[in-house]
Amino acid sequence: MGDQKFWLFKSEPKAYSFQDLLREKDQTAEWDGVRNYQARNFLRNEMKIGDGVLFYHSSSDPLAIVGLARVVREGYPDFTAFDETSIHYDPKSTENSPIWYMVDIKAEKEIIEPVTRELLKRTNGLEGMMLLQRGSRLSIQPVTSEQWEIINKMVFQQGSEK
Repeated sequence: MGDQKFWLFKSEPKAYSFQDLLREKDQTAEWDGVRNYQARNFLRNEMKIGDGVLFYHSSSDPLAIVGLARVVREGYPDFTAFDETSIHYDPKSTENSPIWYMVDIKAEKEIIEPVTRELLKRTNGLEGMMLLQRGSRLSIQPVTSEQWEIINKMVFQQGSEK
């Protein structure tokens, strides 16, 4: 676990929800379509098999972490960039010189009571979380191991008090 990293992946549920991931074969999917260089660098250079993923629904009500997942395939060229029929097509990205990358993730746990952004903002130890910083719009964000532990405690305590 020493080299393991943790991430938050944002997705608009209308485009791709955690429930969509759960419906995939083996509950595993490519995380394609990322078109931001900083996020691409995380996908290409930093994510490793076994890294933890907080699946976050953005542009939704409420904004919330709705599932936990794992990286199951490290960064590889995002082939949707080569497909002229894809909404993620980029004519500058080619198979010989790819610009965009993706990873595969596998669902691990659906969070029955989503961990809302408002709850995260009120939780001690999460003040520095990138998600909670003003103007933070990156679709893939690093999460510290301390933040991961705090959020996992929140997730796994659900239901134990009821």
